[in-house]
Amino acid sequence: MNHIRNFCIIAHIDHGKSTLADRFLEVTHTISKDKLSEQFLDKMSLEKERGITIKMHPVKMAWQENGESYIFNLIDTPGHVDFNYEVSRSLAAVEGAILLVDATQGIQAQTITNLDLALKQNLKIIPVLNKIDLAISDIESRRQELSELLAIEPEEILMVSAKKKTNIESLLSVIVSKIPSPKGEIDKPLKALVFDSKYDPYKGIIAYVRVFDGNIKADSQVYFMAQNKSIEVLEVGVFNPELIKVDSLSAGSIGWVATGLKDPTIVRVGDTITDKKDKQGQFLTEPLTGYAEPRPMVFAGFYPESADDYELFRDALLKLKLNDASLFYEPENSDVLGKGFRLGFLGMLHLEITRERLVREYRLKIITTLPLVPYKIYLKGQDPYIVISPADFPSSDKLEKVEEPFADLEIITPPQYLSNILKLLNQYRAVQITSKNIGLDKLALNYELPFTEILRDLYDNLKSASGGYASMSYQISGYRATQIEKVEILLANKTFESLSRLIPYERVESEARLLVKTLKEILPQQNYQVAIQAKGFGRIIARETIGALKKDVTAHLYGGDRTRKMKLWKKQKKGKKRLLEQSDLHIDSEIFLKLLKTRS
Repeated sequence: MNHIRNFCIIAHIDHGKSTLADRFLEVTHTISKDKLSEQFLDKMSLEKERGITIKMHPVKMAWQENGESYIFNLIDTPGHVDFNYEVSRSLAAVEGAILLVDATQGIQAQTITNLDLALKQNLKIIPVLNKIDLAISDIESRRQELSELLAIEPEEILMVSAKKKTNIESLLSVIVSKIPSPKGEIDKPLKALVFDSKYDPYKGIIAYVRVFDGNIKADSQVYFMAQNKSIEVLEVGVFNPELIKVDSLSAGSIGWVATGLKDPTIVRVGDTITDKKDKQGQFLTEPLTGYAEPRPMVFAGFYPESADDYELFRDALLKLKLNDASLFYEPENSDVLGKGFRLGFLGMLHLEITRERLVREYRLKIITTLPLVPYKIYLKGQDPYIVISPADFPSSDKLEKVEEPFADLEIITPPQYLSNILKLLNQYRAVQITSKNIGLDKLALNYELPFTEILRDLYDNLKSASGGYASMSYQISGYRATQIEKVEILLANKTFESLSRLIPYERVESEARLLVKTLKEILPQQNYQVAIQAKGFGRIIARETIGALKKDVTAHLYGGDRTRKMKLWKKQKKGKKRLLEQSDLHIDSEIFLKLLKTRS
């Protein structure tokens, strides 16, 4: 174990994590240069297309230092705030972290967030400035601000260019000298942490594990402690970076375990694997701390376009949950869209990625409803409960109090954009708490605001207001009292619950008018007049009307008394009235897709 180094790379998005991982693979000869492509560890097509890391990616590398052989277990982590749960799981499996900072941009919001996560795990931090080869990099200023953040001397910060392979070997040497080797005992009962998993059609569920004590090998019997479920291990192996089979995994190692299980509910991220019980059937080791359950804060209805795909959709969610522990789902029925699921996410990017994965990996056609944050409902004489769907929101006469989730928002920006950002945040129900300087050319602004405001394109608007230079990160801080009104949509006097919205009081009328106007543009005409009404505060607050399709019932007349035409028009009017009274208006699923695109 003295020759093992377990570490990860943490950074703000686009600061060069995946490129640095590529250079590690090249310099350690883990992957030959002719086979090495950009973002090699990012296996998902979505990661390649978007240029971001979505999933953590472990890899084992070999390195020679002073005539001795070392094993490096690297976990490349995402940088976007929506995937912080991936980062936190990686940090629990390692002893050290490379804190990577772009020399052209310096410290960004997610730099600080990921650093805080690493410090809570008591990891050894190696600060590194990347992209020093670029002419626009301000090395000394970035070095100074990073040294102030970490309270270290500027000389302790390494300078690298992952793209040009500058000082990569020096960084690997620092990893050997500064990151501690793992602690553990091979002779103790097995204790391994499940930090990720995925489904394989041939090997069943594959658990990604960090072994802390003991060892695990094929054909051995082990237990998943949370479920008290015993299995016989099919295979064990390491990430090289493909799944490579080995004889055993011992204390200090990071690898994978093929369980042969087909039931995704048995293997849980954060569970502990052990191998021994006493005569009374009690485990001989205490479970590891595991992970705090992620709290999904964005919910949306997901429905298969075809009702025949419901079972396929359910199986896809079970398998996707294995690979994405932060995903939440529960069954839901819609008056328009039929059977589906209400899914919970950590943010809007998480929602977009999940939807795209369902489409690409499982070839499903999915309809998604507008996202909603969870609200805490207080009814008179009852315990509070959480509402994640407008259909479950109670009527105002029963309601005592509503609370919505609030977030602590941190924005890091150059000072010249301060005025633009202050004006922007005034539109988002945000309250400024503190501001401070970071280095010579950055400000850190801290706000409190309702989390639902962040979903209103705050990130994109912040980038526009700052010319792309500002960054933001946020953390949910708890629930606070708010005033929310349920706005119902009536089409031809019939309430469509799937179109209902929960809107803050101050924006009810403006958003209701926008919603009915949008529906008028995208709903198809009928043979009768369709009134589109938004109902809130116990009254109709917005209305638009879609005119009936017209047929010239007098076209065949070529003269004569006008009363003949009047009779036909009157008959047509009565027919349209009868159609309206008997109408069973159906909204095509495409309308929901158009509505989501129009309001996104």
